[in-house]
Amino acid sequence: MLIGVPKEIKTNENRVGLVPSGAEALIGEGHEVMIEAGAGEGSGFTDAQYTAVGATILPTADEVWARAEMIIKVKEPIAVEWPRMRKGQVMYTYFHFAADEPLTRAVMASGAIAIAYETVQLANGHLPLLTPMSEVAGRLAVQEGAKYNEKLFGGRGVLLGGVPGVKPAKVVIIGGGVVGINSAKMAAGMGADVTILDTSLDRLRYLDDVLPANVDTVFSNRHNILEAVKDADLIIGAVLLPGKKAPHLITREDLKGIPDGCVIVDVAVDQGGCVETIKPTTHENPTYFVEGVLHYAVANMPGAVPRTSTLALTNATLPYAIKLANQGWQAACKADGALRLGLNVIDGKVVYAGVAEAFGIECHDVADFL
Repeated sequence: MLIGVPKEIKTNENRVGLVPSGAEALIGEGHEVMIEAGAGEGSGFTDAQYTAVGATILPTADEVWARAEMIIKVKEPIAVEWPRMRKGQVMYTYFHFAADEPLTRAVMASGAIAIAYETVQLANGHLPLLTPMSEVAGRLAVQEGAKYNEKLFGGRGVLLGGVPGVKPAKVVIIGGGVVGINSAKMAAGMGADVTILDTSLDRLRYLDDVLPANVDTVFSNRHNILEAVKDADLIIGAVLLPGKKAPHLITREDLKGIPDGCVIVDVAVDQGGCVETIKPTTHENPTYFVEGVLHYAVANMPGAVPRTSTLALTNATLPYAIKLANQGWQAACKADGALRLGLNVIDGKVVYAGVAEAFGIECHDVADFL
């Protein structure tokens, strides 16, 4: 199979879809790997490292897209890339379709096969290709939240861990999944007073067992969320409904009951966000204020630490990429139930229920295409 890896062009996105060792593994299986010149530089991988393992460097994105049977990326294609997509081409990347109708319609119109990292799901509910970036984003959320709590950046001027004689900051985490537990570990390790909310009692029992004593677990409902955030210094949105738009758990009106200068980091922004007033931002312009509350809503948070993120991501995505290349997308998805759930759009048809539901589009049975 001809596999193409274009350079990511989303603002300040420095990750790359495939590291040199991954290219080497695919080439070892008999495939041809084409890398756009400079694609790996943001993550610290040179063109020479790719050519050393047998990959071909192509000078432009147009050439990569035109030749490749399968495109391996990190982020969803943005508008300037849409004309490059073509019928029958496999695109293997994060898409987050449910939060982006224009992208969904563009991929449908292209006739391409869209396999979304974020909906590949094991029988136990685990999301193996979303987990590594959720781990990064969860930890980074606290790091960024601590920074933007500094008065210089518009925050309340609160040190997360406090000092002897001064209380630590109050951190509220909405959602106890992968993002939530990683945020809680970081915030607790910094000495903050942490509250984590979730709707699953089983998950709360687990969190209570594994997290330190300065983390309180609370059942998530509207009353408890509002009670928790009324004196918060940092709020982290860590809600995930796989493949679906996130629910708005904090409304614009609710912001009036949150302290001025409180920081909200909504990691769920990729799926529409769990805060009504959230809108995607970039690493260049990451924050804005609504009702005196500082919103941080970078839609590709792990891109801030591309070396760590790229290595973590490709550790997870490569085994599935090899299956897709070796078997072809139809046979690979038919044989692997987790990979089959990654299929979102095929030949102009939506085959993932959460995406269809978001836009009122007919959802087709994926089995009809396999």
